[in-house]
Amino acid sequence: MTLLQVEQLSKSFGGVQAVQGVSLALQAGEMLALIGPNGAGKSTTFNMVGGQLVPDRGRVLLRGQDIAGLAPRAIWRRGVGRTFQIAQTFASFSVVENVQLALLSHDRHTFRWWPRAAAHRRGDALALLEQVGMVAQADRPCSELAYGDVKRVELALALAHDPQLLLMDEPTAGMAPGERVALMQLTRDLARARQMGVLFTEHSMEVVFGLADRVAVLVRGQLLAEGTPQAIRDDARVQQAYLGTGLVLEAQQ
Repeated sequence: MTLLQVEQLSKSFGGVQAVQGVSLALQAGEMLALIGPNGAGKSTTFNMVGGQLVPDRGRVLLRGQDIAGLAPRAIWRRGVGRTFQIAQTFASFSVVENVQLALLSHDRHTFRWWPRAAAHRRGDALALLEQVGMVAQADRPCSELAYGDVKRVELALALAHDPQLLLMDEPTAGMAPGERVALMQLTRDLARARQMGVLFTEHSMEVVFGLADRVAVLVRGQLLAEGTPQAIRDDARVQQAYLGTGLVLEAQQ
């Protein structure tokens, strides 16, 4: 069964149709990049999948169950994780404590977390940090980390919920080019190992064309093209839509 099936999603704001009849599909273990020029409807589509926006029409099926219109927390409880454009951690807490707090939330102990965090599933938290290459810095405060390392910690926080689907909103924003590729290569490896689907928006075409399994292109709220990175790179309609933006040139370097 398809992990994520988006069917004819539409959303208007006043008289502006931000998204018009967008349909997408994502398989377990697959990385799907959602790209488009500014104002194309990427964020609106992304936020309808994650529950931040309620669609006017259409369905969002997670393993066959419609989650469209549910609150973000209800969607999270159904196995949908998320990272954000600006990484969000508790800066004064240690790296491992941040992951322990995420595990407390997953285990539904959020109202008793303060006295229990330091003791809660430390071994599991360290194992997650091992997966993202951060176990050596487990006891450092997050405030002392380089930004690229904070993004790795944020990924561990998302994985603490053991998601079926991971939504990543501009995951490499603010990162150096080498860090971008390393983070998303790690994400792809984890997606394969966990059979976790990843839907992400991204401006770095090096990341999109180098690491996504498939790419979906939105223009003026509609799905213009969807396919493998090579097929999208060679698509004349995509080249025309991005004319002057640098997408095609960067993709071919």
